[in-house]
Amino acid sequence: MQPKIFVHALPHLVEPEELAAGTVVVIDVLRATTSIVHAFAAGAKAVYPCQEIEEAEQIASELRRSRPGEVVLLAGERNCLPIAGFDLGNSPAEFDDRVADAWLLFTTTNGTVAFRRCQEASRVLVGAFVNASAVFRELAAETAVIHLLCAGTDGEFGRDDTLFAGFLVDRLQRAGGLPYELNVQALTARENWRAAFAEPYAIGAEPIPQELLAAQLAKSAAAEKLVAARLERDILDAAAMDRFNIVPRYRRETGWITRT
Repeated sequence: MQPKIFVHALPHLVEPEELAAGTVVVIDVLRATTSIVHAFAAGAKAVYPCQEIEEAEQIASELRRSRPGEVVLLAGERNCLPIAGFDLGNSPAEFDDRVADAWLLFTTTNGTVAFRRCQEASRVLVGAFVNASAVFRELAAETAVIHLLCAGTDGEFGRDDTLFAGFLVDRLQRAGGLPYELNVQALTARENWRAAFAEPYAIGAEPIPQELLAAQLAKSAAAEKLVAARLERDILDAAAMDRFNIVPRYRRETGWITRT
Protein backbone atom coordinates (compact mmCIF):
# COMPACT_ATOMS: atom_id res chain seq x y z
CA MET A 1 0.00 0.00 0.00
CA GLN A 2 1.30 3.42 -0.96
CA PRO A 3 2.15 5.53 2.11
CA LYS A 4 0.32 8.83 2.50
CA ILE A 5 1.10 12.25 3.93
CA PHE A 6 -1.87 14.42 4.82
CA VAL A 7 -1.34 17.98 6.01
CA HIS A 8 -4.22 19.53 7.93
CA ALA A 9 -3.88 23.33 8.02
CA LEU A 10 -6.21 23.65 11.03
CA PRO A 11 -7.52 21.18 13.62
CA HIS A 12 -11.18 21.68 12.70
CA LEU A 13 -10.48 20.64 9.10
CA VAL A 14 -10.05 17.02 10.13
CA GLU A 15 -12.29 14.78 12.22
CA PRO A 16 -10.75 12.85 15.14
CA GLU A 17 -11.62 9.49 13.58
CA GLU A 18 -9.66 10.42 10.44
CA LEU A 19 -6.50 10.60 12.59
CA ALA A 20 -6.94 7.10 14.02
CA ALA A 21 -4.58 5.36 11.57
CA GLY A 22 -0.85 5.95 11.20
CA THR A 23 1.13 8.67 12.96
CA VAL A 24 0.06 12.22 13.81
CA VAL A 25 2.47 15.11 14.36
CA VAL A 26 0.99 18.06 16.25
CA ILE A 27 2.64 21.31 15.12
CA ASP A 28 2.45 24.69 16.85
CA VAL A 29 5.84 26.24 16.16
CA LEU A 30 4.92 29.60 17.76
CA ARG A 31 4.86 28.39 20.45
CA ALA A 32 3.26 25.41 22.17
CA THR A 33 5.12 22.48 20.61
CA THR A 34 8.42 24.36 20.74
CA SER A 35 7.89 25.04 24.46
CA ILE A 36 6.88 21.42 25.14
CA VAL A 37 10.11 20.15 23.58
CA HIS A 38 12.05 22.67 25.67
CA ALA A 39 10.24 21.45 28.79
CA PHE A 40 11.28 17.84 28.27
CA ALA A 41 14.82 18.85 27.38
CA ALA A 42 14.91 20.58 30.78
CA GLY A 43 13.74 17.43 32.55
CA ALA A 44 9.97 17.84 32.90
CA LYS A 45 8.21 14.67 34.00
CA ALA A 46 5.06 15.07 31.88
CA VAL A 47 2.87 17.74 30.27
CA TYR A 48 -0.95 17.74 30.28
CA PRO A 49 -2.49 19.90 27.52
CA CYS A 50 -5.67 21.58 28.81
CA GLN A 51 -8.15 23.57 26.75
CA GLU A 52 -9.39 25.75 29.59
CA ILE A 53 -7.70 27.61 32.43
CA GLU A 54 -10.13 26.14 34.95
CA GLU A 55 -9.33 22.60 33.79
CA ALA A 56 -5.60 23.20 34.30
CA GLU A 57 -6.18 24.63 37.78
CA GLN A 58 -8.43 21.75 38.80
CA ILE A 59 -6.02 19.02 37.65
CA ALA A 60 -3.11 20.83 39.30
CA SER A 61 -5.03 20.95 42.57
CA GLU A 62 -5.84 17.23 42.36
CA LEU A 63 -2.22 16.35 41.61
CA ARG A 64 -0.93 18.38 44.54
CA ARG A 65 -3.27 16.49 46.86
CA SER A 66 -2.49 13.06 45.41
CA ARG A 67 1.26 13.59 44.98
CA PRO A 68 2.45 15.58 47.99
CA GLY A 69 6.06 16.68 47.72
CA GLU A 70 6.14 16.55 43.93
CA VAL A 71 6.48 19.64 41.74
CA VAL A 72 3.25 20.61 39.95
CA LEU A 73 3.34 23.73 37.77
CA LEU A 74 0.78 25.69 35.77
CA ALA A 75 1.94 27.04 32.40
CA GLY A 76 0.30 28.74 29.45
CA GLU A 77 -0.95 31.91 27.82
CA ARG A 78 -3.91 33.87 26.63
CA ASN A 79 -3.38 36.48 23.91
CA CYS A 80 0.36 35.60 24.03
CA LEU A 81 0.71 36.74 27.65
CA PRO A 82 1.22 34.63 30.80
CA ILE A 83 -1.96 33.77 32.70
CA ALA A 84 -2.45 35.47 36.05
CA GLY A 85 -1.55 33.12 38.89
CA PHE A 86 0.31 30.67 36.66
CA ASP A 87 3.92 29.68 37.27
CA LEU A 88 5.05 29.99 33.64
CA GLY A 89 3.92 31.50 30.38
CA ASN A 90 4.50 29.98 26.95
CA SER A 91 7.94 31.31 26.05
CA PRO A 92 10.38 28.48 25.26
CA ALA A 93 13.15 30.02 27.36
CA GLU A 94 10.96 29.85 30.49
CA PHE A 95 11.08 26.06 30.42
CA ASP A 96 14.45 25.69 32.11
CA ASP A 97 15.65 24.16 35.39
CA ARG A 98 12.42 25.27 37.05
CA VAL A 99 10.53 22.47 35.31
CA ALA A 100 12.94 19.64 36.14
CA ASP A 101 10.97 16.65 37.51
CA ALA A 102 7.76 18.69 37.32
CA TRP A 103 4.24 17.80 36.26
CA LEU A 104 3.12 20.61 33.93
CA LEU A 105 -0.49 21.60 33.32
CA PHE A 106 -0.35 23.51 30.04
CA THR A 107 -3.04 25.57 28.33
CA THR A 108 -2.59 27.73 25.23
CA THR A 109 -4.82 29.43 22.69
CA ASN A 110 -4.04 27.13 19.75
CA GLY A 111 -1.68 24.25 20.48
CA THR A 112 -3.51 22.47 23.25
CA VAL A 113 -6.71 22.49 21.18
CA ALA A 114 -4.88 20.54 18.47
CA PHE A 115 -3.85 17.81 20.93
CA ARG A 116 -7.46 17.29 21.93
CA ARG A 117 -8.26 16.59 18.29
CA CYS A 118 -6.08 13.47 18.57
CA GLN A 119 -8.28 11.57 21.01
CA GLU A 120 -8.61 8.61 18.63
CA ALA A 121 -5.05 8.61 17.24
CA SER A 122 -2.85 5.67 18.14
CA ARG A 123 0.49 7.49 17.83
CA VAL A 124 0.93 11.23 18.31
CA LEU A 125 4.27 13.06 18.20
CA VAL A 126 5.17 16.62 19.20
CA GLY A 127 6.95 18.47 16.39
CA ALA A 128 8.70 21.82 15.91
CA PHE A 129 11.83 23.11 14.22
CA VAL A 130 13.79 22.63 17.45
CA ASN A 131 13.43 18.83 17.06
CA ALA A 132 12.91 18.71 13.30
CA SER A 133 15.36 15.97 12.31
CA ALA A 134 14.36 13.78 15.23
CA VAL A 135 10.73 13.96 14.10
CA PHE A 136 11.75 13.21 10.51
CA ARG A 137 13.58 10.05 11.63
CA GLU A 138 10.47 8.86 13.47
CA LEU A 139 8.29 9.45 10.43
CA ALA A 140 10.68 7.82 7.98
CA ALA A 141 9.73 4.45 9.48
CA GLU A 142 5.98 5.02 9.00
CA THR A 143 4.66 2.98 6.08
CA ALA A 144 0.95 3.80 6.30
CA VAL A 145 -0.36 7.32 6.94
CA ILE A 146 1.33 10.44 8.28
CA HIS A 147 -0.91 13.27 9.48
CA LEU A 148 0.71 16.67 10.00
CA LEU A 149 -1.77 18.58 12.17
CA CYS A 150 -1.15 22.33 12.25
CA ALA A 151 -2.57 24.34 15.16
CA GLY A 152 -2.92 27.61 13.25
CA THR A 153 -3.47 31.00 14.89
CA ASP A 154 -6.87 31.94 16.30
CA GLY A 155 -8.62 29.61 13.88
CA GLU A 156 -6.71 30.86 10.86
CA PHE A 157 -3.92 29.41 8.70
CA GLY A 158 -0.49 29.66 10.36
CA ARG A 159 2.54 30.17 8.13
CA ASP A 160 4.91 29.01 10.89
CA ASP A 161 3.18 25.65 11.22
CA THR A 162 2.77 25.18 7.48
CA LEU A 163 6.48 25.82 6.92
CA PHE A 164 7.37 23.03 9.30
CA ALA A 165 4.83 20.71 7.69
CA GLY A 166 6.35 21.59 4.31
CA PHE A 167 9.82 20.84 5.61
CA LEU A 168 8.70 17.37 6.71
CA VAL A 169 6.91 16.63 3.43
CA ASP A 170 9.93 17.73 1.41
CA ARG A 171 12.45 15.88 3.58
CA LEU A 172 10.44 12.66 3.55
CA GLN A 173 10.06 12.77 -0.21
CA ARG A 174 13.73 13.49 -0.79
CA ALA A 175 15.28 11.15 1.75
CA GLY A 176 12.57 8.66 2.61
CA GLY A 177 12.78 6.82 -0.71
CA LEU A 178 9.02 6.23 -0.78
CA PRO A 179 6.49 7.51 -3.35
CA TYR A 180 4.12 9.21 -0.94
CA GLU A 181 0.57 10.11 -1.86
CA LEU A 182 0.03 13.76 -0.86
CA ASN A 183 -3.18 15.66 -0.24
CA VAL A 184 -3.61 19.20 -1.61
CA GLN A 185 -2.53 20.82 1.65
CA ALA A 186 0.64 18.69 1.69
CA LEU A 187 1.49 19.85 -1.82
CA THR A 188 0.88 23.47 -0.81
CA ALA A 189 2.98 23.17 2.34
CA ARG A 190 5.87 21.66 0.38
CA GLU A 191 5.75 24.47 -2.18
CA ASN A 192 5.67 27.08 0.60
CA TRP A 193 8.79 25.52 2.10
CA ARG A 194 10.63 25.41 -1.21
CA ALA A 195 9.65 29.00 -2.00
CA ALA A 196 10.84 30.26 1.39
CA PHE A 197 14.46 29.15 1.03
CA ALA A 198 16.94 28.97 -1.80
CA GLU A 199 19.16 25.96 -2.35
CA PRO A 200 21.12 24.53 -0.62
CA TYR A 201 18.94 25.29 2.43
CA ALA A 202 15.61 24.19 0.99
CA ILE A 203 16.88 20.72 0.10
CA GLY A 204 18.75 20.18 3.36
CA ALA A 205 22.22 20.25 1.84
CA GLU A 206 23.25 22.86 4.42
CA PRO A 207 21.79 23.76 7.82
CA ILE A 208 19.46 26.75 7.76
CA PRO A 209 20.91 29.64 9.80
CA GLN A 210 18.76 30.47 12.81
CA GLU A 211 18.32 34.10 11.78
CA LEU A 212 17.21 33.10 8.26
CA LEU A 213 14.55 30.71 9.55
CA ALA A 214 13.44 33.26 12.15
CA ALA A 215 12.94 35.82 9.37
CA GLN A 216 10.53 33.45 7.63
CA LEU A 217 8.68 32.62 10.84
CA ALA A 218 8.39 36.36 11.49
CA LYS A 219 6.07 36.62 8.46
CA SER A 220 3.37 34.62 10.24
CA ALA A 221 0.33 35.97 12.08
CA ALA A 222 1.53 34.28 15.26
CA ALA A 223 4.83 36.15 15.04
CA GLU A 224 3.06 39.45 14.53
CA LYS A 225 1.20 38.89 17.78
CA LEU A 226 4.44 38.04 19.57
CA VAL A 227 6.10 41.18 18.30
CA ALA A 228 3.15 43.24 19.52
CA ALA A 229 3.55 41.58 22.93
CA ARG A 230 7.31 42.30 22.90
CA LEU A 231 8.16 38.62 22.79
CA GLU A 232 10.39 38.68 19.71
CA ARG A 233 12.94 36.41 21.36
CA ASP A 234 10.43 33.56 21.17
CA ILE A 235 10.58 33.69 17.37
CA LEU A 236 14.35 33.31 17.39
CA ASP A 237 14.18 30.49 19.93
CA ALA A 238 11.66 28.65 17.77
CA ALA A 239 14.06 28.91 14.82
CA ALA A 240 16.90 27.00 16.56
CA MET A 241 16.64 24.06 14.20
CA ASP A 242 17.61 20.64 15.58
CA ARG A 243 18.54 22.02 18.98
CA PHE A 244 17.14 18.87 20.60
CA ASN A 245 17.09 15.19 19.72
CA ILE A 246 13.88 14.22 21.52
CA VAL A 247 10.34 13.58 20.27
CA PRO A 248 7.70 13.80 23.02
CA ARG A 249 4.56 11.69 22.63
CA TYR A 250 0.94 12.42 23.47
CA ARG A 251 -0.77 9.48 25.17
CA ARG A 252 -4.47 9.51 24.37
CA GLU A 253 -5.24 6.91 27.05
CA THR A 254 -4.02 9.23 29.82
CA GLY A 255 -4.10 12.65 28.19
CA TRP A 256 -0.45 13.25 29.19
CA ILE A 257 2.51 14.05 26.95
CA THR A 258 5.64 12.15 27.93
CA ARG A 259 9.24 12.29 26.79
CA THR A 260 9.07 8.83 25.14
